[in-house]
Amino acid sequence: MNKAFAHKSVLMDETVEAVLSDPKGIYVDCTLGGGGHSAALARQLKHEALIVGIDQDEQALAAAKEKLSGAICRTVFVKGNFADIGGILDNLEIKYADGIIFDLGVSSYQLDTPERGFSYMHDGPLDMRMDKSSAVTAETVVNEYSQERLYKIIKDYGEERWAKRIAEFIALERLGGRLTSTKQLVEAIKKAIPKGARRDGPHPAKRTFQAIRIEVNRELEILQEAFNEAIHRLKAGGNIAIITFHSLEDRIAKKTLAEAARSCLCPATMPVCTCNHRKLLKNIRSIKPSDAEIKANPRARSARLRTAVKI
Repeated sequence: MNKAFAHKSVLMDETVEAVLSDPKGIYVDCTLGGGGHSAALARQLKHEALIVGIDQDEQALAAAKEKLSGAICRTVFVKGNFADIGGILDNLEIKYADGIIFDLGVSSYQLDTPERGFSYMHDGPLDMRMDKSSAVTAETVVNEYSQERLYKIIKDYGEERWAKRIAEFIALERLGGRLTSTKQLVEAIKKAIPKGARRDGPHPAKRTFQAIRIEVNRELEILQEAFNEAIHRLKAGGNIAIITFHSLEDRIAKKTLAEAARSCLCPATMPVCTCNHRKLLKNIRSIKPSDAEIKANPRARSARLRTAVKI
């Protein structure tokens, strides 16, 4: 495999076990990345099986193709966003899948490659795009969004207690000229957060970088719609597996699966059901990484796998 895209997939065995039902079935990896989960799944599949791998990052697709080149099952690779899962499956003339995987983490390759602009640990351009053809970059957000909009993004998406000060300091810094590097952004954030508050906890820029990345890639906007479409595209007895890495994603995943597992969405005060909602899922489970996995891969610490079975 392309060493430049080395990436350690989290909860790999648990995900494969949760999603695999028919060894001759159709499986969709909505966030292919370097192909770790799909490669592990492929080892359990027969010749007739099909894996559809979706990713908006061309480098990820190239790495995954190489990693899966020895798979005995059929493989199809699609450059696209998982928000378009319905259209992608329609184009492939696939009505239903046996299993669907979402791994919402940013790959180690993306985090550790300075020129991608995701890292607050290395200097690089303010980019953060998963899809390099996208028009909106982190530089756009940092320099062109109003102070109020920046504050809201950092507060809501980063859950950052110092969001107001950080937005103020970014706005002040850009008065002296456009911010173009991750180093400039980190310095502005450090100035905003009191020294005492910077001593403990994660890197002071972590939450702000997370927030801007989410905004650039519209990560939260598309989740519920994509999860619901995936649920509808599962066969009866098929499985969905969603790996999240922060509370905002996990909240959406938990809520979407829970609603799909209910027979009625009407308020408790309604005497008669009028929503016509049909229960779609059962056997919802929540799985965390083992202590051994966290020790081997500290980035797995915040991961959570949620799985369910289509009725």
